[in-house]
Amino acid sequence: MTYAITQTCCADATCVAVCPVNCIHPTPQERDFGSTEMLHVDPRACIDCGACADACPVDAIIPVDRLTGPQRAYAEINAAYFADTPAPEPADGSPNFHAWDRPTFDRALPPDFRPLRVAVVGTGPAGMYTAQDLLLHTNAEVTLIDRLPVAGGLVRYGVAPDHPATKKAGDTFARFHSHPRVRMLLGLRVGEHVMAEELAAHHDAVVYAVGASGDRRLGIPGEDRTGSLSASEFVGWYNAHPDVAPDAVDLSAERVVVVGNGNVALDVARILVSDPEELAGTDIAEHALRALRGSAVREVVLLGRRGPEHAACTRPELLALTQLPGVRLVVDDHDPRVGDAIDAAGPRELAAVLRHTAREKVDWSRPPGEGRRIVLRFHSAPAEIVGDGQGMQGVRVTSADGELLLPATTAIRAIGYRGTPVPGLPFDESAGTVPHERGRVTGLPGTYVVGWIKRGPSGGIGANRTCAAETVGTLLADAVEGALPRPTPPAKAFARLARRRAPHVVDARGMAAIDRAERARGEDAGRPRTKLATMSELVTASRRRWR
Repeated sequence: MTYAITQTCCADATCVAVCPVNCIHPTPQERDFGSTEMLHVDPRACIDCGACADACPVDAIIPVDRLTGPQRAYAEINAAYFADTPAPEPADGSPNFHAWDRPTFDRALPPDFRPLRVAVVGTGPAGMYTAQDLLLHTNAEVTLIDRLPVAGGLVRYGVAPDHPATKKAGDTFARFHSHPRVRMLLGLRVGEHVMAEELAAHHDAVVYAVGASGDRRLGIPGEDRTGSLSASEFVGWYNAHPDVAPDAVDLSAERVVVVGNGNVALDVARILVSDPEELAGTDIAEHALRALRGSAVREVVLLGRRGPEHAACTRPELLALTQLPGVRLVVDDHDPRVGDAIDAAGPRELAAVLRHTAREKVDWSRPPGEGRRIVLRFHSAPAEIVGDGQGMQGVRVTSADGELLLPATTAIRAIGYRGTPVPGLPFDESAGTVPHERGRVTGLPGTYVVGWIKRGPSGGIGANRTCAAETVGTLLADAVEGALPRPTPPAKAFARLARRRAPHVVDARGMAAIDRAERARGEDAGRPRTKLATMSELVTASRRRWR
């Protein structure tokens, strides 16, 4: 028996570090790492020790003989990755164990080095991997800052509610909230409550892990009409983000058009047509669950500018879409290039996932039929959001076979995120990132970036682990070389300043109180948690001291 890595893989490579026989690839040292959609277990080398499954933060690694239903496909997916790769040759007939040597700590500070004061702005995966690295490998004192009164970032507000295993990464990060060398200041906004210069003056180093909160735009007429919204708004809506109003999404029509076919677009489509009673057992926002229960949506159209061989989603997410209970997946066969690409795809190629998916030439002049379905329409580009003074009426689409109008009152653009300027930091408008060298911000000694604001909106949760390791390595090298500006105010001065400027700032005890309140609300409804959806609710819950 061997193990297989499944859909929820976060690719943070914790499993690679604990595998005694080096059977999980690609490793962070290999060229393919970061470019593959997931990691894979080589069934020829696996010795069934289970170390990887124990270490996996998102429960993505499962014994092959325990795979059930749609998960069975992952035994073949893992094996196929190694189909053209020779099995590793053991030395002297012994197992292919890692060649352990005397431990080295290249990034550690000298034992007598004073504790660094480091502020980490952002409590999503990038920020928390940074904090984890600093806390585990140095004696640094870390201040965690977030503009929202609750921690979590992408894990809390970006992961779809029907992916609970992926959310378990948040449990790993939450262990550090109460670390003795951590101070949390949530609900503190850099550029509003405190300036970047003030933050830098109170710390040896500041690491910005603020993500990419903006959206790429389509640049077409009518994009700002009522009913046209971004994927980040929709994702925030179903995840109870306090910046998104409960009534932000209209589900009164039968068809929704989603522009894009990346993983976020697939999340949006899946949530729109999933059985609401299946979602009732998740942490989906209470207002979203109510709206979905009363939804008229029966069809979601996913528009892709290019063919199925170039779809932006990953194979595991597309595979999951083909197996969604009670939902038909259809490929619009309007262009012969679509079917040709699917039929010609090799077994490891993305388009091959659609080989057994129904194909039909959809008559868009007719309303959706009975039941729920998702339609993949490739080689099609949105040209205009059509409507009048009352709002949106449809999406005009161009393709090789001409123009057509997709009647719809809701369109969601899911074509990628984009970083936004950080007050006090340089910004590259073309890339949507902060200029840096291996994480060191250009022209600002002691200031660093990590995550999407550093490298652009690419890579999932686990990609931030290696990204954080690079930034922390640069920070520590600067510390050893004496290149960090030394703070002059005393250690507790910044917390006092923060509380004067933002009286409702939430600390670790307050974060724990929010967690307890949400879990208690969820328990009453038979759910893992019911999220608090407004700033005032979050702050009020943080002030409650539970026994």
